[in-house]
Amino acid sequence: MRAIDVMASPVYVVAPEDNVAYARNLMLKHRVSRLPVMEGDELRGILTKKDIAYRLRQTEPMWRRRPIDRIPVSILMALEPITIAPETGIRDIAAIMLDRDISGLPVVNEGKVSGIVTKLDLMRSAHIRGLTAQVSEIMEDAATVNRYHSLDHVIDTIKGKNDKLIVVNDNGSLAGIITESNLAFYEYLDERMNLPKKDVTHLRKEGPAGQKRFRYVVEVSAVAEDIMSRPVITVSPDASLQDAVGLMLDHQINSLVVVKDGDIRGMLKRDDIIKEVAK
Repeated sequence: MRAIDVMASPVYVVAPEDNVAYARNLMLKHRVSRLPVMEGDELRGILTKKDIAYRLRQTEPMWRRRPIDRIPVSILMALEPITIAPETGIRDIAAIMLDRDISGLPVVNEGKVSGIVTKLDLMRSAHIRGLTAQVSEIMEDAATVNRYHSLDHVIDTIKGKNDKLIVVNDNGSLAGIITESNLAFYEYLDERMNLPKKDVTHLRKEGPAGQKRFRYVVEVSAVAEDIMSRPVITVSPDASLQDAVGLMLDHQINSLVVVKDGDIRGMLKRDDIIKEVAK
């Protein structure tokens, strides 16, 4: 199986001078996570939801202070994107994605973009349908944040945990999940733009067997519960990989929280499954 067999075509694109708000709305409308940036027939870069989530916070202050409908795509796009040929094999594509930590590869034929292969395309391929394993064999440990953790803490944590965080209540139970999509598409203003503050409290005990009391923590502009998705789709560690893939495709998600007897046991990510393809 090759790129030409699984690629999406035609491809939704933007120009370098288009604004980030337009690009984000295009992603939302067509449920895509990346857009090739074209200047005529020339591929100049690629803009992803990850770029919107993180790179704007790292740009010059003159851009950080502007609303996204006044920021050109050229400020946030990644230059010189990696491309593949129509004949590139699925295993090679999976290996490139994992090695370079990218989720989509434009397919270039005779100098022109003819399609794009994403991790979702790989998940729908015959290679995935041929995998035999249980969820417990390839799932990862769970990375968690409390539902009252600040947005800055969430961003710092998610960057170190490869794009997925489980949100838990004070008692450790499952509250929600945060992905890069939540960050990229969440409508918020940060502290620099004076978003109204909110009081955040935690339910804590005075001692191991003491009385429970709410303890005031801090005023923050946004917390994990403001951006998390819920309800969370879960899977048992004993489930087959095929059942897990079916859940991901049916619900259009790329991760599942692994739960047994009410306890969080880990997380199954799309990348965990694609690693099996790259072997």
